[in-house]
Amino acid sequence: MKLTPRRIAFAGILAAIYAALTLATSSFAYGPVQFRIAEAFAVLCCFTPAAIPGMVVGCMAANLASSVSAWDFVIGTTATLLACVVTWLMSRPLRRAQTEKLTRRNLLLVFLAPLPTVLFNAVIVGAEIAYFFDDRAFLTAWWLNGLSVGAGEAAVLYALGVPLLFWLLKDKRLNPQLRAI
Repeated sequence: MKLTPRRIAFAGILAAIYAALTLATSSFAYGPVQFRIAEAFAVLCCFTPAAIPGMVVGCMAANLASSVSAWDFVIGTTATLLACVVTWLMSRPLRRAQTEKLTRRNLLLVFLAPLPTVLFNAVIVGAEIAYFFDDRAFLTAWWLNGLSVGAGEAAVLYALGVPLLFWLLKDKRLNPQLRAI
């Protein structure tokens, strides 16, 4: 990815929005069941690689307020980085698609786009919470925490992220500008 002022500005704005939104909703953005509304912006990784550093830096800043603090700063941010990179890589057909026509394959990709974020957070953050906070056997705690984190991620991404993705794919003004970043 070539660094341009436009990409740096986009990443910085996205990071600030992610961190501010997560901190503003901190009562339900942290813990075993977390609804991080800002995670809906993960679908922006379908359009531009500049969303990856924006999401990662925003997550890193938001995780400074986490109850796990230093560990969540590293582990939770790694989950976001991996999820965003995989989302970017798997959405290549969506970037090629004509915005006027959404084929069945592209519609399937729209609904699959949130999966990397859901799965990476469920596995990695679920393990982190199990290790630091749960007194049960690790595998049982990991399974249960992974399910609860994954459910929260899925709820946010499918309730907010997928409609955002559809809107951006259909919008004839924003879509080309977002792809140009």
